[in-house]
Amino acid sequence: MTDHFRAFSFVDRIHKDETGKKITGSYRIPAGVDSFPLSLVAESIGQLAAWSSMAVVDFAVRPVAGIAGRVEFPGTVAPGDVLELDATLVKADDEAVGYDGVARVNGEAVVCLHDCLGPMVPLVDFDDPEALRERYRLLTTTGATSDAFGGVPRFLPEKTGGTPGETSEGSFSIPEAAPFFGDHFPRRPVFPGTLLMNLNLGFAIDLAVERVGEGTRWAPLEMRDVKIRSFMAPGEILGLKATVEEHDGDLVCVIVETRKGKRLTSSARIILSRIP
Repeated sequence: MTDHFRAFSFVDRIHKDETGKKITGSYRIPAGVDSFPLSLVAESIGQLAAWSSMAVVDFAVRPVAGIAGRVEFPGTVAPGDVLELDATLVKADDEAVGYDGVARVNGEAVVCLHDCLGPMVPLVDFDDPEALRERYRLLTTTGATSDAFGGVPRFLPEKTGGTPGETSEGSFSIPEAAPFFGDHFPRRPVFPGTLLMNLNLGFAIDLAVERVGEGTRWAPLEMRDVKIRSFMAPGEILGLKATVEEHDGDLVCVIVETRKGKRLTSSARIILSRIP
């Protein structure tokens, strides 16, 4: 069975699409998965906005991860939850899509995206335009079959150095093959920016624990100035560096950067809150 629209697709149904302006949809997190990271909730909002932006240009181009001004994490999710998705597009043309969005569970916000911008690339280089048109027709009519997603591996970087409690350095090898590459994307596999987001969150939390001491627990409050600067292909090795920028009581701000060699590939400022 193909992994397309199964291994990394997080919109089951589009309820209403004011094409290029506002779109609402939903996604049921499969009850059988071990977990569903908040970064994948952010992915589901981005995918919803992407559907509306692609429909505007008749699937000639598609957006890829670029910039998020702010990502808030006011809630949590669990397997079996239904994500109520909402995105407002402020720009949608053949150059880029700009949007804000929110995911809710039972009416309560769990992830909010602000000031997101994704550059457009030729869709034919990454996927089959007719397959996406057909998928859009399915999502806007009967909806897709739920529970197709089987989960993603838990990626852990290897720590290579740093100054205890102040900085941490590590490396991460993008896998050569994984089911999600069949969905992201079939014609040009790219490591998803939201999986990198989740990797960076874990790396920042480990540094916060190191700074304050074992036994403390931390949760992401928000991410700011998130930038994905280049595609990350299967097999590439990324260097990671986390730096404590500020520590004030129960809040820690950590800057995380990834590089391919000397070239900066992504960066983000992560605000963590200590869990009592």
